[in-house]
Amino acid sequence: MTHYAILTAMLAPAFFLTATASLLGSANARLARVIDRTRSLLRDLADDEGNDEEDRRILEERIALQRRRSRIILRGSQLLYVAISCFVGTSLTVAGDSFFGHKFEQAPTLLACLGVLAMFAASLLLAREASMAVHAVNEEMDDAHRRANRRSPLI
Repeated sequence: MTHYAILTAMLAPAFFLTATASLLGSANARLARVIDRTRSLLRDLADDEGNDEEDRRILEERIALQRRRSRIILRGSQLLYVAISCFVGTSLTVAGDSFFGHKFEQAPTLLACLGVLAMFAASLLLAREASMAVHAVNEEMDDAHRRANRRSPLI
């Protein structure tokens, strides 16, 4: 294998690295939003004077949902870091395989496959979390609408 072919093979995982880094950036931004929302809900809970048990129950449910969302994003992010490690490992193994006389056999391919699987699993988790986020927003809109109608019914 020529040096150019080796370099080309080492660069192929870079495309996966770019996609993984993009997903990781998105996951980190989502986690920051979940943390901000959780802090807001915790402030609301601290300010609650205990007048309405239903309001407190709703706040506690919303906080629990944010906790689940943050855990899902964390797991997704961890999988994305595994994917990054696998893709970097793929590049290094391609170089090492060439340097050591092609003794690594299927190691580069195995690492690349593990990286793609980790990325796939992370994508599924992040899709689940996005669905939970939309559900949470819809619930909050419905709740706000119910409260508004209690204060001032349409008809």
